[in-house]
Amino acid sequence: MLNPFDDTYFMKKALLEAERAFEKGEIPVGAVIVIENRIIAKGHNLTETLNDVTAHAEMQAITAAANFLGGKYLQNCTLYVTLEPCQMCAGALYWSQISNIVYGARDLDRGCINLKTKLHPKTLIKGGIMEEEAADLLKRFFIQRRNLN
Repeated sequence: MLNPFDDTYFMKKALLEAERAFEKGEIPVGAVIVIENRIIAKGHNLTETLNDVTAHAEMQAITAAANFLGGKYLQNCTLYVTLEPCQMCAGALYWSQISNIVYGARDLDRGCINLKTKLHPKTLIKGGIMEEEAADLLKRFFIQRRNLN
């Protein structure tokens, strides 16, 4: 029997969060954190809304997941995020000891891979899940933003 709760299923949920960011005029990045096929936290970029450079989707989701679990470690959890985490978010994910990171689109300029940001030794990272959809949403946002200016 096919498991309906696969990487694509949860990335679609992260994309819904990215759409919420888009609607608020935020860079459209969304995240969900999952444990045992259950979403325990959601987040999307709120840097403009909160006037806070640290209010990335991953940071919002990490805080919500830690509150849900009642502790700072996210072992046995998977983060689904529409864009490869930046250095700051990767650092927070390192300290959270999250087990898995699954991202959509690469961020060749600011992403943790090209910047060689260390993740926790036990953290597995996988990318390219719904990459096209995630990248298209970002492109649409920046085209719209350029046309408004």
